[in-house]
Amino acid sequence: MTENILQVIPGGVTAPKGFMASGVAAGLKKNNKVDLALLLSETPAAAAGVYTTNLVQAAPLVLTRQRVAEGLARAVIINAGNANACTGSRGLQDAIASSRAVATALAIPEEQVLVASTGVIGVPLPVEKIVDAVPRAVEALAKENHMAASQAIMTTDLVPKEVAVQVQLGETLVTLGGMAKGSGMIHPNMATMLAFITTDAVISHGVLQQALKQAVDSSFNMITVDGDTSTNDMLLALANGQAGNPEILPETEAYQLFYQGLLEVCSALAKMIARDGEGATRLIEVTVNGALTLQDGQKAARSVAGSNLFKAAVFGKDANWGRILCAVGYSGATFDPSTVDIFIGEVQVAQDGAALEFDEEKAAVMLSQDPVTVLVDLKSGASSATAWGCDLTYDYVRINGSYRT
Repeated sequence: MTENILQVIPGGVTAPKGFMASGVAAGLKKNNKVDLALLLSETPAAAAGVYTTNLVQAAPLVLTRQRVAEGLARAVIINAGNANACTGSRGLQDAIASSRAVATALAIPEEQVLVASTGVIGVPLPVEKIVDAVPRAVEALAKENHMAASQAIMTTDLVPKEVAVQVQLGETLVTLGGMAKGSGMIHPNMATMLAFITTDAVISHGVLQQALKQAVDSSFNMITVDGDTSTNDMLLALANGQAGNPEILPETEAYQLFYQGLLEVCSALAKMIARDGEGATRLIEVTVNGALTLQDGQKAARSVAGSNLFKAAVFGKDANWGRILCAVGYSGATFDPSTVDIFIGEVQVAQDGAALEFDEEKAAVMLSQDPVTVLVDLKSGASSATAWGCDLTYDYVRINGSYRT
């Protein structure tokens, strides 16, 4: 990837041609905050999705998964404040009612409306509030309202999360944009996160699905905040083809360039989620080099990023490198413990699996940086992987001790 091929631009989820968004207050959150987002493609778009691995899955996810499998979508309606999860048969009917309201207001096929929800689990969705707010959401649809949409999907997030990039595919400039929410219940294999990616590229449902799954494995599935994986996690991608490029096919240069753009969007949003972990003060970036296989590197990196003991040490600025090596040891990765080198920022804290004398004050400075970077060299092979997490603070317990109340 080079700078003249990929460029970061403003505009978020509506940066690609033919997309509009809105965010309005439906009354699902307290204090009349925006809590209902609507995303629309002017023309039918190829759709792809990746979903939580949790066996307990929310009604909107079940409905959306069925519709994405058909390959086309026009709109996505997303509500915050209520997850519509563990709500029985009523939950599915409420998700359908939300999509029907959008389809009616926009005069589009109901099966091309996708639904996503986030918020408290086990509480019936006040769907009448959503239905009443849909006409206002439709009226507010505009290219410039991408930020309102990204704000509307937030729960405990402190900041909205959006990004957009452009990729040159031969003679055609293709744009990808995205928005996401996520702060707690974040762990590999998707995690309380919703993410929505748009592109004006010409690409089929099947090829988009292939690229999305590949990008997720190196981005969203490499972040962790607290080890919990939610019932509502989903990542949806829509490609409406308005850029007019020759169709992107697998195993071509165009596919690789498009994939790099998609990976950039996914990675940027994933890091924003990890950085905004509930109560977090610093992002943690763990890189594992010298792994025997990519899978070994991913296991080791995720294990360190997810270690509660190491996350707490980062919060306390304590260079307790033994917690890093311990986490690598129980990760399931294959390696020789007697060859491992560990660095915290610029400071090497272990060599060949054993202690080094190092400057504790300088290490504490490295642990004060944002992000805190950790390098683990297994010296067992040629593969590398990176994972992201955040420190574990007192505020995490405070926030989750009163999430419903």
